[in-house]
Amino acid sequence: MSANAVTQAEKAGAAPYSRALLSVYDTVVLRWSNTLVWRCPSERLLAHYNSHLGDRHLDIGPGTGWYLQHATYPTPNPMVALLDLNPNTLQMTTAHLADRGITAAAHTGSILAPLPKDSGVFDSVAANFVLHCVPRTWTDKGRAFGHIAQVMADDGVFFGSTILDTGAHHTLLSRALNSLYNGPIKLFHNRGNDLDGLHTALAAAFEEVEITIVGTVAVFAARRPRRLGS
Repeated sequence: MSANAVTQAEKAGAAPYSRALLSVYDTVVLRWSNTLVWRCPSERLLAHYNSHLGDRHLDIGPGTGWYLQHATYPTPNPMVALLDLNPNTLQMTTAHLADRGITAAAHTGSILAPLPKDSGVFDSVAANFVLHCVPRTWTDKGRAFGHIAQVMADDGVFFGSTILDTGAHHTLLSRALNSLYNGPIKLFHNRGNDLDGLHTALAAAFEEVEITIVGTVAVFAARRPRRLGS
């Protein structure tokens, strides 16, 4: 598959997140699906944010911005940057952060592409419920981890979560919804995404990797980024 084809696949995956869909996202996904289907309540993921947010934070695929809007920051004036292919998610998250008095820098781009050299250095980078929407295998998705490692502070942390296809216990309901999202609806691209593959991909870019399985979700944190050429 060519690089252009991957880009088109990513765009297709991001396209469904219209303003109409995002208007019900918090209710359908954060309130219902996370608890009843994936068995990883949004409050658990919010606690993950609260434990790992740094003064300078990059959020990749922020969705509606609910976690960033409700999180506890380590400083009164955090620097927050956003990265997403969909302008609707960037606009909604920016507005929600503005309600908290936080001005976010929004960037349109792909998690699979190298981050801009002028993007700065971040104390924390998050990709929450993003990787199961990204096309291709852990090998390909792992390249994103290498790009992220290049823009992190030495003592920074990359954290997030992703719904696994294998390596976590699925119920009949979660298996059915995962299949639906990978099939006709095409919101997910996590076929074959397993726990071992995630750990291997993260360990290639970071020296310290922690993964906790909550329901069907891998909740991870990675530290001590490996630099190119090091």
